[in-house]
Amino acid sequence: MKKWTLCAALLCAWLGNSAALAAGDAAAGKAKAAVCAACHGADGKAIQPAFPNLAGQHAAYIEKQLQDYKSGARVNALMVGQVAALSDQDMADLAAHFSSLASIQSVASEENLALGESIYRGGITNAGIAACSACHGPTGVGNPQANFPVLAGQNTQYIADQLRLFRSGERANDANEMMRGIAHRMTDKEIDAVANYISGLYSAK
Repeated sequence: MKKWTLCAALLCAWLGNSAALAAGDAAAGKAKAAVCAACHGADGKAIQPAFPNLAGQHAAYIEKQLQDYKSGARVNALMVGQVAALSDQDMADLAAHFSSLASIQSVASEENLALGESIYRGGITNAGIAACSACHGPTGVGNPQANFPVLAGQNTQYIADQLRLFRSGERANDANEMMRGIAHRMTDKEIDAVANYISGLYSAK
């Protein structure tokens, strides 16, 4: 019953947020994405591992992150300047563009791969952490209805950095503090392992 209540609450939160999202035009977004490409690549593949790959990410998730940067709900010194002049329509168009690009494929390191797979697929029982796959799917495709992002093929460093930011509370734009609650109970070793495993997942999206 508790799990159902949480799922229902998250769905209601998502439905409430989705009403505020504009309809995006991928072609218009492509024309507006030149500045974004300097960090995220013209093909949506980030130019360095500390930046996220955007290709194939759910449009609504990208749009929400842009809105959160602009509102201050998500803090990043570089992104604050980039979104300052963006309208809601600009954000929707950019999100539609990057979502339309082919997903990124990556290969995980063999180091700590078994631990990462165990956490992603089975959670961390003694810490009361559920499997990552429960929300993000067995192949990392996420859940667009609940606004859970695609993780497959994401940069290892970026994933690990975000988990640490959630753990410290520096990133706080997760619904119901879900990711903060999970990351707070993870060690550096566990974070690095699951980030590595996730980077090697492949989504056919």
